[in-house]
Amino acid sequence: MPPHRTDPDTPGTDWHAQELLLMREVMKLVGRSLAPAFVLREMLHLMSELLGLNRGRMVLADEAAPGAERTASIRHAYGLTAEEAARGVFRWGEGITGRVLASGLPAIVQDVDAEPLFLFRTVARAQLPPQTVAFIALPIEVNGATVGVLACHRIRSRQRHLNDDLALLRILATLAGQLLQLEQLVAEERRQLAARNEALERAIDLGSARYGLIGRSPALLRALGELERVSQSQATVLLLGESGTGKELFARAVHLASGRRDQPFIKVNCSAIPDTLFESELFGYERGAFTGASTARAGWFEQANSGTIFLDEIGELPLAMQSKLLRTLQEGTLVRLGGTREIRIDVRLVAATNRDLAREVQAGGFRQDLYYRLNVIPIRLPSLRERREDVRALALHFVSRANQAHQRNVNLAPDALARLEAHDWPGNIRELGNLIERLVLLADHTLVTAAALERFMPEALGDARPAPASAPIPPALPAGAGLVRDYQSAGSHNAQTLQDALTRHQGNQSRAAQSLGLTLRQFGYRLRKAGLR
Repeated sequence: MPPHRTDPDTPGTDWHAQELLLMREVMKLVGRSLAPAFVLREMLHLMSELLGLNRGRMVLADEAAPGAERTASIRHAYGLTAEEAARGVFRWGEGITGRVLASGLPAIVQDVDAEPLFLFRTVARAQLPPQTVAFIALPIEVNGATVGVLACHRIRSRQRHLNDDLALLRILATLAGQLLQLEQLVAEERRQLAARNEALERAIDLGSARYGLIGRSPALLRALGELERVSQSQATVLLLGESGTGKELFARAVHLASGRRDQPFIKVNCSAIPDTLFESELFGYERGAFTGASTARAGWFEQANSGTIFLDEIGELPLAMQSKLLRTLQEGTLVRLGGTREIRIDVRLVAATNRDLAREVQAGGFRQDLYYRLNVIPIRLPSLRERREDVRALALHFVSRANQAHQRNVNLAPDALARLEAHDWPGNIRELGNLIERLVLLADHTLVTAAALERFMPEALGDARPAPASAPIPPALPAGAGLVRDYQSAGSHNAQTLQDALTRHQGNQSRAAQSLGLTLRQFGYRLRKAGLR
């Protein structure tokens, strides 16, 4: 700190040296502490001691509710008493300070006594020197917006030029804005870190242990955070994302985190139910409703009463059933097949799909009103390639589970884990789990290295590529081979390949799908996508 100078305006003062001393001291303060409050207060002190710019103050914008009148208050000052500083509150456009806040332009008052806009709010005129007093106010900007004012009093009859004071104050106002911006950035970074730590702790304490969801990646934690925020409500949840991302686990997590955790959790795979059985499976039937219905049976919705029902692959629901499902969701009642009375139910619905329902609505394959009814709280589950940092933990979990199930003792070397992390996993967690199970069953050594892992990776499997249209039907695989089907993209087979497979098998979709290494559902999806169905 420079020595105390009672009167910097003495004849012969080297103003250039004083300016350099002030800037050097301010930069020392910045290097010593990034806390703006400390640096700004000392800056005002140095302005007064070295340059005679007295009663300096930093007026900064106050936080206000949306629509409320904007105000700014003195936050830092030198040469003002606590009571004087407390009076320094200004509305946008009020007085000289308010004008600077509103316009973003500097203001120079040559004589405060001759300026009607000068309010004398903080310091009464009687408390100022009897000489002519000037007032300088400059805007403080952050990201191009005025957030405050740097202001001070100045005896007008001085040997130092006013323009010199103004030039230095511009520099100090710019520095003050940068310090305030840095404070905002640090505060935002701290908030993000705190939020991430809170989400991580919540996921570890409440998520992974209770729900069986493994991982600490930001993408997973975001999905978990959304899940937990809505779990206590009764709103419908729509789980979106690619196949194999763990939608059933998330659906069960919604149930376990809700007040219905002690009630039934019913899961229904819509793609596995034949079209003719949808109504009886979902809503039940009465005795005599059809041939063979010797007794009445409650459907899945009734069995889930007071609990949660999870409709997986809801995009496969036929249009006729979509209207009945919509009525049940809206009215909370159902009518069994062959019945006449309404049965009231209290069920929370969690639905899941890997299809673009909005596009299905545009194509006429899905009801728009049902889509809006389902899309109340959409939660997108991240693919495994979006959470690569979780691959290692998931792989070790699957290895442990497979070792216990098959009485093996297989372990993964560090380079093998790194190889798994580098893969894109188009089949997501399901593909990783299947590969690990195959590896545990077929590995030649207890420690699997990256080199040994390669023969189990999808790229090394000969049946990972679709067969050409003219290829013969592949022979049946020997026992123990091909334990897991490899994942292929939705565009893995073109329309001609699909049509040729159907022709070879006289229109039998099951055999055509098998010849291409696909399930019947995958084959049907590709037919629809190619416009052949």
